[in-house]
Amino acid sequence: MKRDIVVIGGGAIGSAVAYYLKSADPALEVTVVERDPTYSLASTPRASGGVRRLFSVPENISLSNYSIPFFDNFAETMAVDGAPADIGLKKNGYLFIVPPSSLDMLKQNYETELSMGCNVVWLSPDEIKHKFPSMNVSDLGAAVHSPDDGWLDPHSVLMGFRKKARSLGACFIADDVVGLDRTRTSVTAVRLKSGLTIEADAFVNAAGAWAKDICAMLHFKIPIEPLRRYEHYFESEDAIEPLPYLKDPERLAFRPEGKGYSGGVPTLEEPRGYNFNVDYDYFENVVWPALAHRFPQFEKTKCKNTLAGLYDQNDFDGNVIIGPGADGLENFHMLAGFSGHGLMHAPGCGLAITELLLKGRYETIDLTRFGWRRILDGRPLPERGII
Repeated sequence: MKRDIVVIGGGAIGSAVAYYLKSADPALEVTVVERDPTYSLASTPRASGGVRRLFSVPENISLSNYSIPFFDNFAETMAVDGAPADIGLKKNGYLFIVPPSSLDMLKQNYETELSMGCNVVWLSPDEIKHKFPSMNVSDLGAAVHSPDDGWLDPHSVLMGFRKKARSLGACFIADDVVGLDRTRTSVTAVRLKSGLTIEADAFVNAAGAWAKDICAMLHFKIPIEPLRRYEHYFESEDAIEPLPYLKDPERLAFRPEGKGYSGGVPTLEEPRGYNFNVDYDYFENVVWPALAHRFPQFEKTKCKNTLAGLYDQNDFDGNVIIGPGADGLENFHMLAGFSGHGLMHAPGCGLAITELLLKGRYETIDLTRFGWRRILDGRPLPERGII
């Protein structure tokens, strides 16, 4: 079988790539290979769903400035046969809070965000307390509030992109990649567990936490590792005023969900690997103390449910690797290593990789600095004060 482009991985990222490719050129033959169409262990449905402009690296802010308005119109844009693709978007804002020791860092990020047109508001501890009276602000130096940000339902985003891409003619194959054929400078074919071999002009590695396994089949290593994180659902017996998506100095991150809250405390100290087991003591020992410290109402909280998922953690600098060049391969494009930011940037990165594939250059958002060259040069581009 011969196709124009093969996308490896059919989560939100891979499905977004297929959508943008078929939208740009309906004649393109695009095949997405996804080994589990039920997405039972996929990272997208296990994500927290936050979408925000609060970053320090300009490229990430640009991706958010494109992607969030795209999500605003997602239901209509992704409609198939007149049925809107509702993603439960809630624009209840984001709030980054920091101790006095991190004021300079927060200020620099705030000024960068302002310079790039973001609607962000600087809040002193007294202003935080006035806006969110239940919060303990005794150890805080300041906060930045982005009222136009919020969260959405990850599974609905995935299904929206997938259904729309299929309606445009993208082919989704339920199969497992077991090998890739290559020359010194290009990939020629992908081999599947079913016995099918697909040749193509270009390949996109959108396999997320499994991206390193795809690269291993081509005999090179990447700095992307699976990193387990927990998404907890918990409730409070005592009422709390409506909250934005809150990010705390101790990596606590949570948001309202139904009659309770969803979030957790991801940690980079977690051993890397494909681990979906749940340590039920983690909430009690790590998350609950952080919640109770920030909001006294959580003193009596109980965890109702915990879901383990995987980040495609880029241990080099925590940001996506996008584009060609890995191990000298000119037609093999990386699109992985988002380290928790993939879902929110799926639209922007889907567009960016489409421009690279079809035009050979970025036109809308310049992501050159996120390319493979920085890995070769040993020049990390990390976020400052961002989890």
